[in-house]
Amino acid sequence: MTMIVVAASQNQHKIKEMEAITEKFGMTIVGRDEFGLPKVKIDEDGETFEANSLKKAREICMMCNQITIADDSGLMVDALDGAPGVYSARFAGEEGNDQKNNQKLLELLKDVPMEKRTARFVSVITMVYPNGSKVVARGECEGHILFEASGSNGFGYDPLFRPLGYEVSFGEIPPEEKNKISHRAKALAELQKQLEQFHYLKGGL
Repeated sequence: MTMIVVAASQNQHKIKEMEAITEKFGMTIVGRDEFGLPKVKIDEDGETFEANSLKKAREICMMCNQITIADDSGLMVDALDGAPGVYSARFAGEEGNDQKNNQKLLELLKDVPMEKRTARFVSVITMVYPNGSKVVARGECEGHILFEASGSNGFGYDPLFRPLGYEVSFGEIPPEEKNKISHRAKALAELQKQLEQFHYLKGGL
């Protein structure tokens, strides 16, 4: 049975990553634009990834009356007390400007040695149903922040993040490999586990 899910995100990079992972779970993700929803901007004013993910999913679900999936993710750097965190996309003040965000991060960490450049990518995925029920899944990927960008794959902070167990950055890892180890992959795997426990996939909706 195929599950049609509307993606609250307008970030095509995120949707593409989620599609690559969820297709094996029997889920077909339809972007909100493709579904014909208004191009409204949801104010992500939560203090946690969980709060922002839930808000986005609920608001889009109310608009389309369909099962909705939302992801809120970001980078948490230990030397910066967890920053940029929920402000990852607008760390440098301009949302979606990866280059400026990366430049700011490197500047703040310029005197920090590698052993103290520990960080993690975090993804919280929330699936909301029209009846009000929800499933929340969190995934994390540990690693270090490099001293300079490396690689052109991925997006955001990927060229600066080297996951544990690897000698290269997310920007150098092939997408199909990243989709096995990333924070979003782990969150989606946890989501799948929870869906199976509640028989959403095995028994239908």
